[in-house]
Amino acid sequence: MPTSQQTPFRPIIRSTPKSEPLLRLQGVRSGYREAGEWCEILRGVDLVVDEGEQLALVGLSGSGKSTLLHLIGGLDVPSAGNITFDGVDLARLGEPARSLWRRSHVGFVFQFFNLISTLNVLENVLLPLELNGIGERKGREMAMDMLAEVGLADRAGSYPDRLSGGEQQCVAIVRALVHQPQLVLADEPTGNLDFATGEKVLDLLDRLVRARGKTLILITHSAKVVTRADRIIWLVDGRLDAAF
Repeated sequence: MPTSQQTPFRPIIRSTPKSEPLLRLQGVRSGYREAGEWCEILRGVDLVVDEGEQLALVGLSGSGKSTLLHLIGGLDVPSAGNITFDGVDLARLGEPARSLWRRSHVGFVFQFFNLISTLNVLENVLLPLELNGIGERKGREMAMDMLAEVGLADRAGSYPDRLSGGEQQCVAIVRALVHQPQLVLADEPTGNLDFATGEKVLDLLDRLVRARGKTLILITHSAKVVTRADRIIWLVDGRLDAAF
């Protein structure tokens, strides 16, 4: 358990390790320079994640959760250490190569949905398929199939401002998964929803990710959310708790 803060719930570990992990972090450090001084956010993170695992990443504000998620997703590179995904060292890739890698391997779900307001539901879902070179006909078929799976096929022509918050997040989840990424990263996906709607969204995310055998890393402050995870990862002051 974290030594510097009180832990509100106990870690649960139910995953079965595989011979080769999908994701490995070794000695990962990250920070920024302010007023000539180096401010460190992550202080040497080691982590192994197996394919198909669902991890809950928890910790107090400022502990480095979002920074770690951005590094894993290739949105940034560490100041030290290695992040290896399926044999690829992300820290050695330049930004153009990381961008291409993200397009095909990662799906992002954010707290505030991040749908493009000038595009309708179908057009929002088609974006990752277009970026990955999927033809229009095939892309529309894939997008509509997933929208039908979540009960939103009849809203394909609607714009985000005509949807409820729960519907918008469901569309965001479809967009994150439609191109079949290996890794799904979710940053407080229910943080902008009421409890009942959040529960439905979590049920959907859990069902879609598990049905497709994808790996999920989810940031949350909710004790309810972590009960769905295979493993809980605690970040305390930029470090993984010693118990892990």
